[in-house]
Amino acid sequence: MQKLIGSILVLTATAGAGYLYGEGLKDYLRQMEYLRYIAGMIRGQLEYTGAPLQELLMDVSAKIKEPYKSWLEHTARRTAKRTDADFTEIWKGCVEKDLGAAGLKKEHREWIRDFGAFLGQGDRETMGRSIELSMKQMDLMIRQQRGELAGKRKIGNWLGVMSGLFLIILLW
Repeated sequence: MQKLIGSILVLTATAGAGYLYGEGLKDYLRQMEYLRYIAGMIRGQLEYTGAPLQELLMDVSAKIKEPYKSWLEHTARRTAKRTDADFTEIWKGCVEKDLGAAGLKKEHREWIRDFGAFLGQGDRETMGRSIELSMKQMDLMIRQQRGELAGKRKIGNWLGVMSGLFLIILLW
């Protein structure tokens, strides 16, 4: 009887781990979509208000959630009291410091750093086109993540169940 209960518990735990793996992938996709949303808000504020970058970042940060809120606020504060660093360097430093623990993949952190480099350009027309190109790149990354999501979730679920069955067979 103990073996049966233990087997059920092992199978439940490993299946749950597979399910949590799939949920983690889904959460990561939501995080990518939220970053795209933030980039769209920044682009919209830039196009329609034409406000200085620190004011623009503070406005956007007031409308978003953590950890992105504190990241944009920190970037805005550093931009306001800028000494010798240009905006691109400030942006990159804040991305590394404030979003380092957000769990983003290297390629996605690089996209955020590059997006900030586009914000630091002087000409509004060039900046607008660069931001549009960057956002299309982000859309492509999101589409790729979405395409991989279903397969990876299914594999995670099945690996959880199969590893549980394997452990049950080993323990009996």
